[in-house]
Amino acid sequence: MAELAILGGAKAVPAGMMKKWPPISDLDRQMVLTSLEGENHAFGLNCAQLEEEFAAWNGNRFAITTNSGTAALHMAVAACGVGAGDHVLVTAYSWSSSATCIIHHNALPVFVDIDFDTINIDPDKIEAAITPRTKAIIVVHLHGLAVNMDKVMAVARKHNLKVIEDACQAHGALFNGRNTGTMGDCAAFSFNQNKCLCSGEGGMFTTDDEEIAAAARQIWSFGETRTPLEKRDYHAYALGWMYRNNDLTAAFGRAQLTRMDEYLAIQHENAAVLLASLQGVKGLIVPTQPAGHLHNWYNFTSRVDMDALGWAGEPAVMRDAIMQGIQAEGVPVGIWQSYILPAMTVFRAKNAYGFGCPWSCQHGADIPDYDPAQYPEAQRHCDTHFGMTSPLRAPHGPEVAQAVGEAFRKVFAQVDKLPGIQQAAGV
Repeated sequence: MAELAILGGAKAVPAGMMKKWPPISDLDRQMVLTSLEGENHAFGLNCAQLEEEFAAWNGNRFAITTNSGTAALHMAVAACGVGAGDHVLVTAYSWSSSATCIIHHNALPVFVDIDFDTINIDPDKIEAAITPRTKAIIVVHLHGLAVNMDKVMAVARKHNLKVIEDACQAHGALFNGRNTGTMGDCAAFSFNQNKCLCSGEGGMFTTDDEEIAAAARQIWSFGETRTPLEKRDYHAYALGWMYRNNDLTAAFGRAQLTRMDEYLAIQHENAAVLLASLQGVKGLIVPTQPAGHLHNWYNFTSRVDMDALGWAGEPAVMRDAIMQGIQAEGVPVGIWQSYILPAMTVFRAKNAYGFGCPWSCQHGADIPDYDPAQYPEAQRHCDTHFGMTSPLRAPHGPEVAQAVGEAFRKVFAQVDKLPGIQQAAGV
């Protein structure tokens, strides 16, 4: 086995092999410059067209383009009728927005542990977490793998709960042949820099329900009932924010959307090559793709099997040593989220708005317990994972996936030589 790059050996992925994401084409330049030279740089025609085109691509009746996926999530919570003191179930492991969107509307998150294999909310633990105050469930299709929506929807309909899909990372991911964002009551997507559909920043709210769409639009634009493309009366009918997108960003998003199917095909091909390359690597847990699911490979998230490596120390020590070794080989791996949500200060302190609100406000009854020990699978994942986004994406081809696989195999075969492990062993 070749010498580890972290010890002075040659990199498995040579400098210059990794390209930036997303690829920029003449169409991107043309559409953004046309918008720049136009008359409306706020919410303009490109925004309306992006809504129509994304709805058609994903299979939704209504789409509302936003300035972020987080904004779309807050719109979803509000549009589903969640209010002060209500409970909303959400996974214990995700980006903070998946849960802070709940407290944005004065409701309380109730966390549910994950299924370790999929990293998603465990559908079999949802029903036990329902309280008399539960109004909705937020399911996060994490890292591009859909949640088992058959199980989720069965529980939700039994208890008359709304279902919000956090599909911010899941553009084009499928469950039983259906796109994420088409199975719940409404959904949120992100177009942030590292997403599979990138417009720099931005997002999309989607639904098939006309009443939910109308309620979301009020939150989206100052509490008004008319959009900026209509004749507005500039009257606020309800509490609202300013979550609209802008024309320049939407133009970029429209151009990128024309290549989404191509991008997804490339990600599927590269992921297949990498998974084949990593078969049998001792101590490595690769991402799963259960029957009925089609991953979009937004994030290739690996975990370290401590038992297989005979490691009895702190899991993060081994994980960090391996991750640093792979980084030295030229692969941009990293920790996606360092804390499970119940361990984050905003939830531990229960004081988002001061004076203990929304937990201790007038309607904050039946306050959930956020003891991190209640979520062992989420913590186990958090301590053992590392991931990567760009290596499987365009413009990279199978040769990059092969090189990445070589980097993984090289490091896992020489774990005992890694500086972090040597130091922990006192060598």
